[in-house]
Amino acid sequence: MEPVASDLQVPPGFELVEFASGVDGVRTLDFGPDGKLWAVRSMDGAVVRLDPAGDGSAEGVLDGLNRPYGLAFHGGWVYVGERHRIVRYDAASLSGPEVVIADLPTGGSHWTREIAFGPDDMLYLSVGSSCNVCEEVDPRRAAVMRYRPDGTGETIIARGVRNSAGLAFHPETGALWASQNERDALGDDIPDEEINVLTDGDHFGWPYCYGDRVPNPEYADRADFCASTVPPALAMQAHSAPLGMVFYTAAQFPEEYRGDLFVAFHGSWNRTERTGYKLVRVQVDGGRPVSYEDFAWGWLKGDRVSGRPVDVAVGPDGSLYLSDDGGGRIYRIRWIGGGA
Repeated sequence: MEPVASDLQVPPGFELVEFASGVDGVRTLDFGPDGKLWAVRSMDGAVVRLDPAGDGSAEGVLDGLNRPYGLAFHGGWVYVGERHRIVRYDAASLSGPEVVIADLPTGGSHWTREIAFGPDDMLYLSVGSSCNVCEEVDPRRAAVMRYRPDGTGETIIARGVRNSAGLAFHPETGALWASQNERDALGDDIPDEEINVLTDGDHFGWPYCYGDRVPNPEYADRADFCASTVPPALAMQAHSAPLGMVFYTAAQFPEEYRGDLFVAFHGSWNRTERTGYKLVRVQVDGGRPVSYEDFAWGWLKGDRVSGRPVDVAVGPDGSLYLSDDGGGRIYRIRWIGGGA
């Protein structure tokens, strides 16, 4: 594979190459117990599989799904988050599906159903809001839930998270971190996007407030409630649309990257000047996010967009794999040393 053209950039010492192309609508990524990269093609209702040691060709493994997004492996199963339910298949034989969680709320905005398994072996599910700003009827919207692996024991652990399309567990503390797509229609730079660290019973403010307990103009009378909500652990550029994310726990990158969080910025729509369209590194200290910086960029040149990063996964070789649903590509980023 040849390095990608110079309009895509990574920090000195790293190399970004195109691992696969022609993977239209590719969204979430995860490595399975077979060591292969599984990739969700949401609009085609399918999941494909690619060999990281191969030529980037994709093998279809699951199809006929309803807007799939979340993908996770646990106990010999592959779990898939469809728009209206969570299903699982035998990860080896691909037999199924078995419905794990049925009748999820649908309609309106935010169809993604992100899933992840925690160190407690429980299944976590994020369901976004149905709107930009509104009071929801179904308490499972704009919330993160916890279940047993068979889908029983539903518990809402966090509320007021407008759309958390990325979930990841801190490798040392075990805390659940969530990306947050905040509301639109308040201008180019308000409100910030967020990284939140969730604990049971937290409310992060939406729809009544944003950021550090700032009341939304539609709910100016809820300032007292806002004072009781949890502010973001890290604020990021408004309208960047942070989606998938992963903690780097491998050894291929230099040591200073280990334990940091990588987040895909899908990019803006509600902004006079576009922003996002890149992969960022969130520096972590003491189990908390402290700052962020660009790590892979160049999909945005002026008003020209050549790709939209969605999700990121750490491969068995320690490289990062990054999906781009705008270009239908998957990229691989690795450390090659020096200042190249």
